[in-house]
Amino acid sequence: MSHLIVQVVLDTPLDFCFDYRYPVASEDTQLPQVGQLIVVPFGRRTEVGLVVGIKNHSEVNEKKLKDALSLVEGVPPLHREWIDLCRFAASYYQRSLGEVALPSIPKKIRHLGKLALKRALKSLDEKNGKFLSEREEKPRLHQAQQNAVSAIMHSCGFAPYVLYGVTGSGKTEIYLHSIEQVLDRSPDAQILVMVPEINLTPQLETSVCNRFPHENIATLHSRLTESERLKNWLKIASGKARIILGTRLAVLAPAPKLALIIVDEEHDPSYKQQEGLRYSARDLAVWRASQLKIPVVLGSATPSLESWQHVLTGRYIKLELPERAVKDAVLPAIKLIDTSKQLLNKGLSGELINSIQRRLEKGEQSLLFLNRRGYAPVITCEACGWISSCERCTAYMVYHKSHRLLRCHHCGLERPVPRVCPDCGNADLQALGQGTQRVEEGLKICFPDARVLRIDADSTSRKGSLQQALFSIHRGEVDIIIGTQMIAKGHDFRNLTLVGVLNPDTALFSHDYRSSERLFALLMQVAGRAGRSSLRAGANPSEVLVQTRYPMHPLYQATLSHRYEKYASELLAERKNAGLPPFGYQVLLTAESRKIETALAFLRDAAADIPCKDGIMINEPIPMAMMRIANMERAQLLIESGSRVCLQHMLREWLPQLRSRKTGVRWQIEVDPLSI
Repeated sequence: MSHLIVQVVLDTPLDFCFDYRYPVASEDTQLPQVGQLIVVPFGRRTEVGLVVGIKNHSEVNEKKLKDALSLVEGVPPLHREWIDLCRFAASYYQRSLGEVALPSIPKKIRHLGKLALKRALKSLDEKNGKFLSEREEKPRLHQAQQNAVSAIMHSCGFAPYVLYGVTGSGKTEIYLHSIEQVLDRSPDAQILVMVPEINLTPQLETSVCNRFPHENIATLHSRLTESERLKNWLKIASGKARIILGTRLAVLAPAPKLALIIVDEEHDPSYKQQEGLRYSARDLAVWRASQLKIPVVLGSATPSLESWQHVLTGRYIKLELPERAVKDAVLPAIKLIDTSKQLLNKGLSGELINSIQRRLEKGEQSLLFLNRRGYAPVITCEACGWISSCERCTAYMVYHKSHRLLRCHHCGLERPVPRVCPDCGNADLQALGQGTQRVEEGLKICFPDARVLRIDADSTSRKGSLQQALFSIHRGEVDIIIGTQMIAKGHDFRNLTLVGVLNPDTALFSHDYRSSERLFALLMQVAGRAGRSSLRAGANPSEVLVQTRYPMHPLYQATLSHRYEKYASELLAERKNAGLPPFGYQVLLTAESRKIETALAFLRDAAADIPCKDGIMINEPIPMAMMRIANMERAQLLIESGSRVCLQHMLREWLPQLRSRKTGVRWQIEVDPLSI
């Protein structure tokens, strides 16, 4: 009996392949292929690994080699381009290949769920039964939309497009027309469409399924059950799913015939993974399109400064949609309300209350945006100054009135609301500030006959609850919506004519230099929910009212004109002067320990070990703004360079030394951090 040597990667931090013998008993023995999943012994466990190489001899001592146990049957070999994508992600984000490739494979395969795999393989040819119908009629495109679709379809090889259009300009329709033409042109083509958040996936899935009722469509996001994820992943890997919808994890879907990639709301920070492999799905999507020589479309009303800089330098191609898609639909007028000069009623200015009343009288809908859930951010004792701080985090515990609880939104700790002050015994405790629950309570007092609906992480925690809430809005069963950023983007509320933005000022004082960019994008997105339909006779003109104590701030002044370009150019000038992204590159090393001194000492020692310091700026280790979470003290070390190549070279030399350190400190390295 002869054997082959298979090189296998496993889900471990060890950045090398493991050699295993693969016995070849006879000519009928199924031979392994690169890209196949294989079952191997690893220590005392049995693991599923990925075959990345096959050879006749091993440099490992013959006595130390173990036999592979079996190939995973029914799973097609993953193609080399997908392995190369994982290899690039591992190299760039400083992880092992196994840590990238294996976690992207469904657990039921990695845990050898043979019965679940057998059932999933039987269902591969199933269509989307709940959406099956005749293909819905396509709306006509206006000239700018037609130009965009034509440019995408006439691409030769890799072509990165920034689809820059005001909110409501019909970007989704461009996606759908482009998908249709790609599918018609190639009988086995696959298209990947990505959205930043899970709550946008059902709306997009409905649109795509209604437009393409006879196509096999697969979705990938973290709220799928393991059985659903397995079935959809197999559809994608086998090439049967022609349209792939998903959040950031979908960028690692092993689609063998990918012909077009679409990244909707490409500016959204949700595309950056914040745990484990800290990758940017948008950046990997662009790299994957370049690798496959296919077009990639990055859609946004407020593109990221990185993408906009690429447009300005000619690296990306701009496709502009300057007007709204619906005839006679216009952008809402934006007005700033100076709350420093007036008393508020339940957190609402008199002008905002009057505007809501006018909408109620006309049967129109209003949306109030407040990016803070709960009833109040904190409760306090005015007698002694006690504040409801979390005992495990450097954060306040948020008051949730409906459950009579104080809850930390960082570590999840819950405590009953004390009846008296824990420090002085005073019974008169006060709730300070406003969350969505308190605004909801105030709205019901101000407008007792109005139908008020709150949408936030607390009210939509049950599966399907968000979809039901959105259906109620679309059916006209809601008059006033109050919610967080989960309703600020992507939703098309046709009867909504008023948006009120409450207390956005906290972002103006953030330590993070990206906070103004994010706030501007968020204001533009939430403002874009209003006025998306043609103005009916007698209807109120759509408007956005922003309550702020700083109406003269340049950011708020920039929102008044709906013009992204001017504010983006100002931010880019500031970033260039400071050497910040996209004109510089960063790596963030974070450390956690029971004591902040231990974490800081680890970072100082790590900084001293950096081997090549030419062209590298090493900042002083400092505690993080949120220094303690769940009783772990946190600190950070920021490393900067004007050269990405220089930074990557340094990391390749430095990290092996860092990993060899024996320390009780937990640490993480993040390339291109979004939050500092």
